[in-house]
Amino acid sequence: MPLSPLDHDRRHGELDQVMRAYAGQPADDTPERAGQALTAYLRHTWHTRPWALAVAEQQLREYAEHPPGRLRQRLGEFYALPDVGLADGEIQPWLLCLADHLRRSVEEGEVPAPAAPATHWEWHARFPELGQFLGGWFSQDMPDEFADHDAAVDDYRAATDPQLVARLVGELHELLALDLDESDYAVAVAELGMEVDPPAPYSPSGWLALVADRLAGARPEYETRP
Repeated sequence: MPLSPLDHDRRHGELDQVMRAYAGQPADDTPERAGQALTAYLRHTWHTRPWALAVAEQQLREYAEHPPGRLRQRLGEFYALPDVGLADGEIQPWLLCLADHLRRSVEEGEVPAPAAPATHWEWHARFPELGQFLGGWFSQDMPDEFADHDAAVDDYRAATDPQLVARLVGELHELLALDLDESDYAVAVAELGMEVDPPAPYSPSGWLALVADRLAGARPEYETRP
């Protein structure tokens, strides 16, 4: 039978996070240099969950040195590595290479400097509520579901717990604090799931600032709690 959620997370939970960081990214790490995907994982994890790096190193090394045998595969009691574009014989040395980079980063304190996200995984890991907001309310179906952008923002606010709304406001301010070029803000909102253009005459960053102000304002009287 498949691994239970508890067993999965205990044995492979952080390994899975590392593998997710490679979605759409090449497994091009070398012993001398971590690739863009692993660098993104290191940057985000160092600044949010530094303790998880040692867990990831252990799980990567354990999986590389003790891959699932035929019995575990037949029973379904194993973690299936996603396809990262490597041949079967290249997987084990690559996993050990990742583990070595993680160990060196922890032991030598090699922390990637803060920077704008560089991968799809990193955008969503750093701005999870913004990804929910843009991907859920501003997909390509948005014009069929709402009269305009303001109506979609109001619907999000009405349907979402105030604590999550506050979290979104914080993420919006954090994104705007990156001070990106306007073209990079367009890339950011696309990575985070927005499939429609901002309303005229706003640029992506201008519209994000407008949304932050709108959501940070006082809730309408009919939404206030007794």
